[in-house]
Amino acid sequence: MWEIIFVMKIAVFGSRHHAVAVLLIEQMIKHFKNKRDFSFIMDKNLFDFLRCKNFDLQNITTIENSASYSGVGLVLSFGGDGTFLKTASCISRNQIPILGINAGRLGFLTDLSGRNISDLFMMIENSEFETDERTLIEVASSDNIDLEFPFALNEVAVMKQDTSSMINIEAKVNGDLINTYRADGLIIATPTGSTAYSMSVGGPIVVPQAANFILSPIASHSLNVRPLIIPDSWEIELAISSRSNSYLIALDGRSRVLKNENRLVIRRAPHKILIAKQKGRNFFDTLQEKLMWGADARN
Repeated sequence: MWEIIFVMKIAVFGSRHHAVAVLLIEQMIKHFKNKRDFSFIMDKNLFDFLRCKNFDLQNITTIENSASYSGVGLVLSFGGDGTFLKTASCISRNQIPILGINAGRLGFLTDLSGRNISDLFMMIENSEFETDERTLIEVASSDNIDLEFPFALNEVAVMKQDTSSMINIEAKVNGDLINTYRADGLIIATPTGSTAYSMSVGGPIVVPQAANFILSPIASHSLNVRPLIIPDSWEIELAISSRSNSYLIALDGRSRVLKNENRLVIRRAPHKILIAKQKGRNFFDTLQEKLMWGADARN
């Protein structure tokens, strides 16, 4: 009788600059070394780094192009939220769930703490995880400038390029003017990104399942300008003017300088990102754990 083995193929990404992340990856490699029903592919930069550290990478191959993701059932991201966002950009349109393992500090997107690495191994071996669909933002410029990966999971931020005076941002939705922001910048965030940069400038917390975008000004010159929530089915147009004749655009931290003439169109992306999480864990659990939501210092 032939033995039929179903192999789960897993892609691995991680921070090369975080000692804890490297240690967790080493533990994972050792744990799954002799398990025939699992195979691994790895980000090439991470693979080369670990090979220089004399890691045993036998039978692990590198991710060379989009074809490498064929058959992958799960993506692991070892690090913090920055590593997770970079992983999401690498996965691009591939509908593969990403499980973040937190090796940093807050780690709002990284669902599992590196302190519970044995729980991670059990989750993978028993496929004990759920997936959430998360909205992405897509950005296009009027001059069709190549933004490489024109999508963001957390937010798109338009900011002044230097320490000079504020910029003017004319914002329209579906062709209607909503405001001309005079500020250091403007953040357009997804519900996933509501707990990131947007929250730090006073934006609201929005549950990930909401179909909204959040417009949050950065250091607005007007006290009566507040964050605004709009449906994510609306198209946003931005026209920016500044004394330096340029501005900075950042998509999940990936930034570049554009000229004032480059108008931006921001819309919901046609595809989504899948985030893996522990079964039974919800958004409010994360709020309580990461942000001390509802904590009473008197108790």
